[in-house]
Amino acid sequence: MEERIHVPLIEIPAQVRAGEPFQVKVSIGKEIPHPNTTEHHISWIDLYFHPEGGRFPRQVGRFAFVAHGEAVSGANQAPVYADPELVVTVYLERPGTFHAMALCNIHGLWQSDEVLTFGGPAAAN
Repeated sequence: MEERIHVPLIEIPAQVRAGEPFQVKVSIGKEIPHPNTTEHHISWIDLYFHPEGGRFPRQVGRFAFVAHGEAVSGANQAPVYADPELVVTVYLERPGTFHAMALCNIHGLWQSDEVLTFGGPAAAN
């Protein structure tokens, strides 16, 4: 069960074409929500893309989730909580692999990968 609430889920469209924008969504605990409290939360998600044939992955972004109910009055007292979910629009010239890493403040670092292939009626170059 621990894996199902910690491993980042990378969602990409089934049909992507070179040079055209598309959205990548990364979430934690889609089936079973991850706790989001001052004491137990996802601190950040890093997203990387490793182009096919490329030597190194490229960082797409780091997304920090800093609102977990912390308040001067005490833990879990603030009116703001940030769920560990992100959407980013990217443009790519080559297929490759997305890598997402997420840090749980209690259970450490978790990673997942999703392979991107180009497809669709106008995809051939």
